[in-house]
Amino acid sequence: MNTAEHVAASTCHTRRGGPAHAFRYAVDYVLIDPRARQMGPRLFSRNRFNLLSVHDADHGSKSGASCGVDWAEAEFARRGLRQMHLRLLTQPRCLGYVFNPVSFWLAMDGDDLRGVIAEVNNTYGDRIGYFCGKDDLSIIGRDDRLDAQKLMHVSPFQDMSGGYAFQFDVRQDRIAIRIDYSGDGGGLVATLSGPRRPLSDTVIVTSLLRRPFGALRTIALIHWQALQLKLKGATFRPRPQPPSQEVN
Repeated sequence: MNTAEHVAASTCHTRRGGPAHAFRYAVDYVLIDPRARQMGPRLFSRNRFNLLSVHDADHGSKSGASCGVDWAEAEFARRGLRQMHLRLLTQPRCLGYVFNPVSFWLAMDGDDLRGVIAEVNNTYGDRIGYFCGKDDLSIIGRDDRLDAQKLMHVSPFQDMSGGYAFQFDVRQDRIAIRIDYSGDGGGLVATLSGPRRPLSDTVIVTSLLRRPFGALRTIALIHWQALQLKLKGATFRPRPQPPSQEVN
Protein backbone atom coordinates (compact mmCIF):
# COMPACT_ATOMS: atom_id res chain seq x y z
CA MET A 1 0.00 0.00 0.00
CA ASN A 2 1.34 3.45 -0.93
CA THR A 3 1.04 5.76 2.08
CA ALA A 4 3.00 8.68 0.61
CA GLU A 5 1.34 11.84 -0.66
CA HIS A 6 2.52 14.71 -2.84
CA VAL A 7 1.89 18.33 -1.87
CA ALA A 8 2.25 20.64 -4.87
CA ALA A 9 2.93 23.65 -2.71
CA SER A 10 3.40 27.34 -3.25
CA THR A 11 5.72 29.20 -0.90
CA CYS A 12 5.66 32.96 -0.50
CA HIS A 13 8.05 35.12 1.54
CA THR A 14 7.32 38.78 2.20
CA ARG A 15 9.87 40.89 4.07
CA ARG A 16 8.72 43.57 6.53
CA GLY A 17 11.04 46.51 7.01
CA GLY A 18 13.64 47.79 4.58
CA PRO A 19 14.59 46.92 2.03
CA ALA A 20 11.27 45.66 0.70
CA HIS A 21 11.49 42.23 -0.87
CA ALA A 22 9.11 39.39 -1.72
CA PHE A 23 9.05 36.23 -3.81
CA ARG A 24 6.81 33.26 -4.59
CA TYR A 25 7.86 29.84 -5.88
CA ALA A 26 6.30 26.46 -6.50
CA VAL A 27 7.89 23.68 -4.47
CA ASP A 28 7.28 19.96 -4.10
CA TYR A 29 6.81 18.36 -0.69
CA VAL A 30 5.93 14.82 0.29
CA LEU A 31 3.72 13.86 3.23
CA ILE A 32 4.54 10.41 4.57
CA ASP A 33 3.69 8.05 7.37
CA PRO A 34 7.22 7.53 8.75
CA ARG A 35 6.29 4.24 10.41
CA ALA A 36 4.80 2.65 7.29
CA ARG A 37 6.63 0.53 4.77
CA GLN A 38 6.59 2.50 1.55
CA MET A 39 5.52 -0.05 -1.08
CA GLY A 40 5.50 2.39 -3.96
CA PRO A 41 5.76 4.23 -6.17
CA ARG A 42 8.88 2.75 -7.73
CA LEU A 43 10.65 6.12 -8.04
CA PHE A 44 10.32 6.92 -4.32
CA SER A 45 12.14 5.18 -1.46
CA ARG A 46 12.66 5.34 2.28
CA ASN A 47 16.26 5.24 3.52
CA ARG A 48 17.76 4.14 0.22
CA PHE A 49 18.83 5.83 -3.00
CA ASN A 50 16.18 6.61 -5.61
CA LEU A 51 15.02 9.44 -7.83
CA LEU A 52 13.18 10.80 -4.76
CA SER A 53 13.75 9.53 -1.23
CA VAL A 54 13.30 10.43 2.44
CA HIS A 55 16.02 9.39 4.89
CA ASP A 56 15.76 9.28 8.67
CA ALA A 57 19.33 10.60 8.92
CA ASP A 58 18.17 13.95 7.51
CA HIS A 59 15.92 14.57 10.53
CA GLY A 60 16.44 14.75 14.26
CA SER A 61 19.62 15.11 16.26
CA LYS A 62 22.67 16.56 14.51
CA SER A 63 24.79 14.55 16.93
CA GLY A 64 23.47 11.31 15.48
CA ALA A 65 22.14 10.22 18.87
CA SER A 66 18.61 9.80 17.52
CA CYS A 67 17.04 10.47 14.17
CA GLY A 68 13.86 10.17 12.17
CA VAL A 69 10.60 9.06 13.66
CA ASP A 70 12.20 7.65 16.84
CA TRP A 71 13.56 11.11 17.63
CA ALA A 72 10.25 12.83 16.81
CA GLU A 73 8.18 10.42 18.92
CA ALA A 74 10.53 10.93 21.87
CA GLU A 75 10.32 14.72 21.59
CA PHE A 76 6.52 14.65 21.40
CA ALA A 77 6.30 12.22 24.34
CA ARG A 78 8.56 14.48 26.40
CA ARG A 79 5.91 17.18 25.99
CA GLY A 80 2.97 14.94 26.80
CA LEU A 81 1.91 13.81 23.32
CA ARG A 82 2.03 10.01 23.31
CA GLN A 83 0.48 7.42 21.00
CA MET A 84 0.01 9.99 18.28
CA HIS A 85 -0.03 9.05 14.59
CA LEU A 86 2.89 10.97 13.12
CA ARG A 87 3.17 12.43 9.64
CA LEU A 88 6.26 14.03 8.12
CA LEU A 89 5.92 16.89 5.64
CA THR A 90 9.27 17.45 3.96
CA GLN A 91 11.13 18.07 0.73
CA PRO A 92 12.60 14.73 -0.38
CA ARG A 93 16.10 14.02 -1.56
CA CYS A 94 16.49 14.21 -5.34
CA LEU A 95 19.08 11.75 -6.64
CA GLY A 96 20.59 11.75 -3.16
CA TYR A 97 20.87 15.53 -2.69
CA VAL A 98 18.97 17.08 0.20
CA PHE A 99 18.35 20.48 1.71
CA ASN A 100 15.23 21.16 3.78
CA PRO A 101 14.75 24.78 4.87
CA VAL A 102 11.88 23.53 7.02
CA SER A 103 10.14 20.20 7.56
CA PHE A 104 7.13 19.56 9.76
CA TRP A 105 6.43 16.62 12.05
CA LEU A 106 2.67 16.47 12.58
CA ALA A 107 1.25 14.70 15.65
CA MET A 108 -2.23 13.59 14.58
CA ASP A 109 -5.04 12.28 16.78
CA GLY A 110 -7.26 10.86 14.06
CA ASP A 111 -7.90 13.84 11.78
CA ASP A 112 -7.06 16.34 14.54
CA LEU A 113 -3.70 18.08 14.85
CA ARG A 114 -2.34 18.11 18.42
CA GLY A 115 1.26 19.17 17.98
CA VAL A 116 3.94 20.07 15.45
CA ILE A 117 7.71 20.13 15.41
CA ALA A 118 8.88 22.62 12.77
CA GLU A 119 12.38 21.39 11.96
CA VAL A 120 14.45 24.27 10.56
CA ASN A 121 17.80 23.95 8.76
CA ASN A 122 20.04 26.79 7.68
CA THR A 123 22.71 26.89 4.97
CA TYR A 124 25.46 26.66 7.61
CA GLY A 125 24.45 23.12 8.54
CA ASP A 126 22.66 24.02 11.78
CA ARG A 127 19.29 22.54 12.75
CA ILE A 128 16.68 23.21 15.41
CA GLY A 129 13.12 22.12 16.03
CA TYR A 130 10.37 24.44 17.25
CA PHE A 131 7.63 22.65 19.15
CA CYS A 132 4.17 24.08 18.47
CA GLY A 133 1.27 23.09 20.67
CA LYS A 134 -1.27 24.47 23.09
CA ASP A 135 -0.61 24.45 26.83
CA ASP A 136 -3.35 21.85 27.33
CA LEU A 137 -2.37 19.95 24.14
CA SER A 138 -5.87 20.42 22.75
CA ILE A 139 -6.71 20.45 19.03
CA ILE A 140 -4.85 23.02 16.93
CA GLY A 141 -7.25 24.96 14.72
CA ARG A 142 -6.49 26.99 11.63
CA ASP A 143 -6.91 30.30 13.55
CA ASP A 144 -4.62 29.37 16.44
CA ARG A 145 -1.27 31.22 16.63
CA LEU A 146 1.48 29.27 18.36
CA ASP A 147 4.51 31.27 19.48
CA ALA A 148 8.15 30.26 19.71
CA GLN A 149 11.26 32.28 20.49
CA LYS A 150 13.78 32.42 17.63
CA LEU A 151 16.92 30.56 18.68
CA MET A 152 18.77 29.85 15.42
CA HIS A 153 20.28 32.08 12.75
CA VAL A 154 18.47 31.43 9.47
CA SER A 155 18.82 34.34 7.06
CA PRO A 156 21.98 36.49 7.27
CA PHE A 157 19.72 39.45 6.52
CA GLN A 158 17.62 39.00 9.68
CA ASP A 159 18.85 39.39 13.25
CA MET A 160 18.41 36.94 16.13
CA SER A 161 15.82 38.92 18.09
CA GLY A 162 12.13 38.20 18.35
CA GLY A 163 10.17 35.08 17.59
CA TYR A 164 7.80 33.17 15.37
CA ALA A 165 4.02 32.78 15.30
CA PHE A 166 2.98 29.55 13.56
CA GLN A 167 -0.44 28.75 12.10
CA PHE A 168 -1.47 25.34 10.71
CA ASP A 169 -4.43 24.32 8.61
CA VAL A 170 -4.22 20.57 7.99
CA ARG A 171 -7.12 19.10 6.05
CA GLN A 172 -7.62 15.79 4.26
CA ASP A 173 -7.23 17.45 0.86
CA ARG A 174 -4.95 20.41 1.60
CA ILE A 175 -2.25 21.79 3.90
CA ALA A 176 -1.58 25.47 4.61
CA ILE A 177 1.11 26.79 6.99
CA ARG A 178 1.95 30.37 7.91
CA ILE A 179 5.04 31.53 9.80
CA ASP A 180 5.10 35.15 10.97
CA TYR A 181 8.52 36.28 12.19
CA SER A 182 8.84 39.54 14.14
CA GLY A 183 12.16 40.98 15.29
CA ASP A 184 13.89 44.23 16.14
CA GLY A 185 15.07 44.68 12.57
CA GLY A 186 11.69 44.08 10.97
CA GLY A 187 10.11 40.78 10.13
CA LEU A 188 9.03 38.26 7.56
CA VAL A 189 5.87 36.36 6.64
CA ALA A 190 6.39 32.95 5.04
CA THR A 191 3.60 30.71 3.81
CA LEU A 192 3.46 27.19 2.42
CA SER A 193 0.24 25.77 1.01
CA GLY A 194 -0.98 23.27 -1.52
CA PRO A 195 -3.28 20.33 -2.27
CA ARG A 196 -2.62 16.75 -1.18
CA ARG A 197 -2.78 13.83 -3.59
CA PRO A 198 -1.32 10.31 -3.75
CA LEU A 199 2.33 10.18 -4.77
CA SER A 200 2.80 8.22 -7.98
CA ASP A 201 5.56 7.74 -10.55
CA THR A 202 3.62 9.97 -12.94
CA VAL A 203 3.35 12.72 -10.31
CA ILE A 204 7.10 12.46 -9.56
CA VAL A 205 8.16 12.69 -13.21
CA THR A 206 5.71 15.50 -13.99
CA SER A 207 6.79 17.58 -10.98
CA LEU A 208 10.49 17.16 -11.80
CA LEU A 209 9.92 18.18 -15.41
CA ARG A 210 8.16 21.33 -14.22
CA ARG A 211 10.57 22.06 -11.35
CA PRO A 212 13.86 20.25 -12.11
CA PHE A 213 16.50 19.17 -9.61
CA GLY A 214 14.29 19.25 -6.51
CA ALA A 215 16.27 20.30 -3.42
CA LEU A 216 19.19 21.52 -5.56
CA ARG A 217 16.80 24.00 -7.16
CA THR A 218 15.75 25.11 -3.65
CA ILE A 219 19.29 25.92 -2.51
CA ALA A 220 20.00 27.74 -5.79
CA LEU A 221 16.90 29.91 -5.32
CA ILE A 222 17.92 30.70 -1.73
CA HIS A 223 21.28 32.04 -2.92
CA TRP A 224 19.59 33.96 -5.75
CA GLN A 225 17.30 35.72 -3.29
CA ALA A 226 20.25 36.45 -0.98
CA LEU A 227 22.10 38.09 -3.87
CA GLN A 228 19.08 40.27 -4.64
CA LEU A 229 18.84 41.39 -0.99
CA LYS A 230 22.54 42.18 -0.90
CA LEU A 231 22.22 44.28 -4.06
CA LYS A 232 19.28 46.13 -2.45
CA GLY A 233 21.53 47.11 0.46
CA ALA A 234 20.26 44.73 3.14
CA THR A 235 22.60 44.46 6.15
CA PHE A 236 24.55 41.20 6.29
CA ARG A 237 24.80 39.66 9.77
CA PRO A 238 27.48 37.07 10.52
CA ARG A 239 26.50 33.68 11.86
CA PRO A 240 26.28 33.60 15.67
CA GLN A 241 26.95 30.56 17.82
CA PRO A 242 24.54 27.76 16.80
CA PRO A 243 21.94 26.62 19.38
CA SER A 244 22.88 23.90 21.83
CA GLN A 245 19.35 22.53 22.21
CA GLU A 246 17.59 20.40 19.59
CA VAL A 247 14.00 21.48 20.20
CA ASN A 248 12.72 24.79 21.58
